[in-house]
Amino acid sequence: MSEVVYTTPLPKKLGIKPGFTVALLAAPSGFAAGLTPLPDKVRFTARPEAEADLFVCFAKTAAELAHHLSTVTGAASTQTLWLAWPKTAAKVATDLDGNIVRDTGLRAGWVDFKVCAIDASWSGLAFKRRKR
Repeated sequence: MSEVVYTTPLPKKLGIKPGFTVALLAAPSGFAAGLTPLPDKVRFTARPEAEADLFVCFAKTAAELAHHLSTVTGAASTQTLWLAWPKTAAKVATDLDGNIVRDTGLRAGWVDFKVCAIDASWSGLAFKRRKR
């Protein structure tokens, strides 16, 4: 008997919907091209625009993470913010792990609600703004 493997496409895991503008900050080269299948009329930007429907920020260091949070905080209100960090198996020099990313986001006024493996090298935590 063979094992059934269910794989959810990454765009669906990240919450990318038709017509979305997705802000990719410090994304690895070719990341946007690898987001398949992509819903219709999705647009990408490399800037933290307030019009973005979703933010995906990649950070290798705590300093990069803090920078992303400071730039996105002014632009994001109700949008989802994904903070991505290198997996241990990626063998990338980093001072981040899931606990540090979660704690940093919480201290900045965000609440995490979902974790996902972005790819073989990156993990991600999804956040929303804390309701006041």
